[in-house]
Amino acid sequence: MPIVPFLLALASRANLPWHCRARLVLLALAATAVLATLARVPDARVATGTVRTVTDGDTFRLTSGERIRIAGIDAPETQAQRARCPAERRRGETAKAPLTRMIEGQSIRFTRVGRSYNRTVATVRHAGRDLATRLVESGDARWWPRGKAKPDWCQLD
Repeated sequence: MPIVPFLLALASRANLPWHCRARLVLLALAATAVLATLARVPDARVATGTVRTVTDGDTFRLTSGERIRIAGIDAPETQAQRARCPAERRRGETAKAPLTRMIEGQSIRFTRVGRSYNRTVATVRHAGRDLATRLVESGDARWWPRGKAKPDWCQLD
């Protein structure tokens, strides 16, 4: 039985002195206030921010300084030391451009789902749509399920 109805039912019992019933009613009111407050507390994992810069096709930095890695996808690398081949780096620059046009300077909504390489891993929404889905549909990224091998961008030629 939920606590508030229980306390009110207990307070309505006729064999309790009036001051005990009054205390139970006050306790029920206090419990209601606490529960109402907890219900309004937002999920700390969900946040919004403004994109300052796009690093590559699946990572960007907010104006707050937080680095965000879009969960569930992989885009080709833009940095020569991280790319496996020159073709991946070229594809990385190609994939970065549409993401930059889409979100740089824009407000996004994200849900934190983890951490990786000192970045927040998050699902990201922009303009009401899931950003990962948009990038995969446009061919700028591939789905990368957790625990699976990273897509090989060099084998696409």
